[in-house]
Amino acid sequence: SPASAQGPGYDKRYCGTGKQKDYRGTISTTVGGRECQRWDTNSPHSHSRTAANYPNSDLVENYCRNPDNEPSAWCYTSDPAKRWERCDVPSCPYIS
Repeated sequence: SPASAQGPGYDKRYCGTGKQKDYRGTISTTVGGRECQRWDTNSPHSHSRTAANYPNSDLVENYCRNPDNEPSAWCYTSDPAKRWERCDVPSCPYIS
């Protein structure tokens, strides 16, 4: 497994800590069941959350991420009527 996905006692591919800015898994549906929009497209929603603008946020494919310090991981949705929505990413156990 890639070292970048490993943390002290947890694997960032399966859960996120705190605001989940460190989540690096493949969940790509929102809490409302909507499919996430790809980060590298502006359809159906135009945005500036790109890999170039947020190089440390791993904005790949259409995976849920938190590049901008929202309360938890989220994504733009593929539903033209719903711009963005949070994702049901598991929280890692507290590590002391």
